[in-house]
Amino acid sequence: MKSLEELKAIRERVQSQMNQRSDDNSNIRIVVGMATCGIAAGARPVMNEFLQEINKRGLSGVTVSQTGCIGMCRLEPIVEVFVPGQEKVTYVKMNPDKVGKVVTEHIVNGRPVAEYAIGAV
Repeated sequence: MKSLEELKAIRERVQSQMNQRSDDNSNIRIVVGMATCGIAAGARPVMNEFLQEINKRGLSGVTVSQTGCIGMCRLEPIVEVFVPGQEKVTYVKMNPDKVGKVVTEHIVNGRPVAEYAIGAV
């Protein structure tokens, strides 16, 4: 860091990321399972990719958070998407390459990605 402007830019970037991680009942919530099984299966890069994709698109009203064990270790990394007024959608065996499609189809266009989901979609 060489200047006050750099510090301000870092502060704004981190604040933006923190805003994406704060919960509001009217927001779409993306919850990533981050228990040891999820982390070992690659959940951290998946969560980071969701944060980057949402930030890149400038989406508001979307929060990304983490939780502990979701209970299906063999299907990790697991991501649950909660859209107010709709059924929860659980995505399994996620990886960073799948995140863009979930954000485009489900978060932006309201169409869950059945090929990545478990259960009825």
